[in-house]
Parts: sequence; structure tokens; C-alpha cells
Amino acid sequence: MPATSLDQLVSLCKRRGFIFPGSEIYGGLANTWDYGPLGVELKNRVKKEWWKTFVWKRQDMFGMDAAILMNPKTWEASGHVGNFSDLMSTCRFCKKLIRADHWDGLVEESAWFRSLKELYAAQKDVTLENLGDWGQKEGKKLAPNLAVVRNPSVTLSWLSEYLENASRVAEEGTLIQSNFREIIKYLATEQLKKTGLVLPCPYCGGELTPPKPFNLLFKTNQGVIEDEGTAIFLRPETAQGIFVNFRNVVNTMRPRLPFGIAQIGKAFRNEITPGNFTFRTREFEQMEIEYFVEPGKEAKIFDEWKEAVWNWYTGLGITQKSLRVREHDKEELSHYSSRTVDIEYRFPWGFGELFGLANRGDFDLSQHQKFSGEDLTYTDPDDATKKFLPHVIEPSFGCDRTVLTFLLEAYTEEKLENGETRTVMKFDPRLAPVDVAILPLSKKEHLIAKAQELYKKIVQETDLVCDFDVTGSIGKRYRRQDEIGTPQCVTVDFGTLGEDDKQGTKDTVTIRDRDTLKQERLTIAELVQKLRD
Repeated sequence: MPATSLDQLVSLCKRRGFIFPGSEIYGGLANTWDYGPLGVELKNRVKKEWWKTFVWKRQDMFGMDAAILMNPKTWEASGHVGNFSDLMSTCRFCKKLIRADHWDGLVEESAWFRSLKELYAAQKDVTLENLGDWGQKEGKKLAPNLAVVRNPSVTLSWLSEYLENASRVAEEGTLIQSNFREIIKYLATEQLKKTGLVLPCPYCGGELTPPKPFNLLFKTNQGVIEDEGTAIFLRPETAQGIFVNFRNVVNTMRPRLPFGIAQIGKAFRNEITPGNFTFRTREFEQMEIEYFVEPGKEAKIFDEWKEAVWNWYTGLGITQKSLRVREHDKEELSHYSSRTVDIEYRFPWGFGELFGLANRGDFDLSQHQKFSGEDLTYTDPDDATKKFLPHVIEPSFGCDRTVLTFLLEAYTEEKLENGETRTVMKFDPRLAPVDVAILPLSKKEHLIAKAQELYKKIVQETDLVCDFDVTGSIGKRYRRQDEIGTPQCVTVDFGTLGEDDKQGTKDTVTIRDRDTLKQERLTIAELVQKLRD
């Protein structure tokens, strides 16, 4: 069963060297994570499988790796300079930035909101007095900057007036029967006539400023002297590096439509997030494809890509019941898209976007043609008079989200026959950071020497990643390898040396399967062949 909470996974990731908090010795930097020795192996294998499936095994695909820093006109043409912003509010007390479209979800997750909901659930009629008591007890602990905590008499007087005007007054006291969200705003408002109703901060309850546009581009300067340098941006997506090289790829590779260009690379967005580990970060890696098609032929190709991506995820171990396809409503569509579909994964906090597929039309190529003044039309190889701007289908994968998904899906807790519980990461063998572990039964020097000999043989004769572990009992080492997802463990014992026939015959070893726990005795030659296969 996949992990049911992020806490389980975050703990294992740090303990076993998958993912560490960024800059931890300096107290960290919010929203940054470092991939450790096992995490980078897992991530590289995810990228390799993606590249193998969507580039190496297709005749219609080409790869590239564009620069992170691009001419600033690129982002003017793409619309990022003018349109790439979110509405943001700042808490006047704790100074945290809150995305306006995330406020509902963040408030619902907050401890103080849940505490208020519990108050309503426990009592049939909640009065102003009840709310005042809550503010001075639970509210003071959970939302110290909420107006009803700091200045209860004034805040509740506004609420009382609102309820009276709404004709909600009872003999025994003022009953709170109004819209719950409206009540929350009143509990956050201290100076109603001056500010109007305000929204509370999800974190401390403080007053949020009115939302203002917040540009998501990371800006920097190119040049030795900052004031004299040229302002440039860290790319917010990898796609534009493909579009500006469209003509170069066509001229050098001579492709026929339809064809695609794939790229894996870092992107940067100065956005505020609620966390959720590596799900949404300011620095992230994308695996993107821009697939160029003749106008009018997008529909079938769009559906083919949707199916291909679904099969890739499920083929690497993501269960179908954990995935869903969600079509964007017209109101959700980006300005460049005529159709967008997301493949979403059931994360511990609910469904979230894992992959996006968009029909971008000719927006990008036409914009770059307009802003650069260069001709980006495609000429049909069979008819030189047929020139046009291809339309684009964009399959876009979040690499870090994909890695997180495989981590969550692999996490398993199993009850063993002896009553113990083991934690095991059931990665598809193609993704496991370590392919095989060599475990000498004891620390006897001649036994370790034999195990080292086998280790070197496997490393030299195969392309497998091999671990060598001598620390702790054999049982603890098995559990350690289970927790990092190693598919096979090989134990070298005194039978291998020919010193103990009960353990096995000379030059044989025991291989243990991660998932079934089945153990098999093989000769060293048979072992190497099995691992190679």
C-alpha cells in the first residue's frame, strides 16, 4: 500500500539518503530540497526511462538541452513578462505571502480553522460568547493574531451588528447561523469601517492585505557591474528553449511532420507554495516535449499522447486506481491552449497534477516569429509551395513530482509471519537506486575478501549499481536494503568459501528477493548470469 502521509516518506527519505532539506546546517531555505546519494540515482533512472521511451525508441523524436538563461525578448514573446503572475496577499503580522487562489485550501488545512469546525460540530447553537471563549483559549494558541483573539469586544461587536441586520437574533443569545466563511472574515476584522471585511492568514490568523499581482519570474543581471548589466530571467519553463530552436532542428535533422523535440532541464518560478515536500518548489526539473503537427491533425495525436503517457506511468508501477484524467474547463485554459488534460495522482493530501497535455496551437511559433522577425514557417518536403506554422501538442512532465509519485507508490509496510513489520520500497527494478547488494555473513577478513571479489566481478561484468554492506546483523542489513528498495541481496557465507557444507557448497551464494523474500542458492556463475538477465 502506498504511503498514506508525507511524514512517513519524508522521514524515510532523510534517514536513507533519498532527499535532504536544502542548506540544512544553516537552518534550511524554505521550499528547497537536495537529492542525496540514493535520490539522485532514483531521479536519474526516472529520467533515463523517460528518455528511452519517448526519445530513443521513437523515430519521430529528437533531444536537446537549451540554456537556462535566454534573451529577455524570449519571455516578452511568450507572454511571461506581461502575464506570468499570481495574485498574492501578505500577512500584516507574520509577513507570509499567500496566493489568493490557495487561500481556501490553506485555511481548511489550518489547525485553528479545524478547531472552529469542531466547536460547531460539538454544539448545536454557537453564540458570540462561545466564540469569545474560543478566541481566548484555543484561538490564542492556534491563531494568536486573529482579531477576535487580540480585540474580542470590538470584533464580536461587528459580528453582532451583522447578525442583527440579518435578523438572526434569538432570546437566549445571538446564534451563529450564517455562512461559515463570512463568520471567519468577521473574526479576522478589527477595523471594519476602515478596511472592510478582511481575510485571515491561514498560519497565524493575522489580517491579509488585498491581493496584488506577484510576478513569478526570477530576475537577475548579466554583467560584472549590477547597475550596468542587462536584466535577464531564469527560465520559468523549458518549452521556450525548444521553440526558439525549432528552425535549427528542422534545418539540421530534416524531420517530416509530425515530429517532436524533447528536453529535460531545470526551471524556476518565484511562487509561494503550501509545501507538500517536493510537489511544488521554486526550483524544479521538467521533462517536456513539443510535438509539431500539421494544423487540423491535432485531435488524434493528442489522444495518442494521453494514452502513451498513461501507459508509461502504469508500466513503471503506478496503480491505475491512483491515477485519473481530468479535462480542463474553458475557464481554466491557459491563454495559448485550446485543450488541456491533466493526469493526476492521488497524493496523501488529495489528487494533484502529475502531467499536463496541452494543445498550444501555433501560439508560440507565431509569437517568436513576430518578436524576432525571423521566418519560422515549415516547408512541406513534398510540396515546396506548402508553407505554414505547425501546431504544437505539449506533453509536460514534472520530473520532481514524478519521482515523488514513485516514492509514494513504492512505500509499503508489511506484516511478516513472525509478527514484525517491515518497511520496503517496492520500486520497479528499472527505477531502484541500487540493483544488488553484496552482504558478507560476518566481518571475518577472508569472508569479506571473497565478498569483495564477487562485488568487483559484478561491477566489471554488468552495468548494475552494486552496494557492499558489512555493518550490523544480516537481518538488519536485509531490512536496510528493503528500505531503499534493492531488488536483490546476495549473501556470501562460509559455504561460499567451502568451510561449512551446511550453509552451502563451495562457490555458491544465497540470493534473496526483495518482494517475495524467497531465497535461492546459486553458483557464482549462475548468479552473474541471473543478474545480467
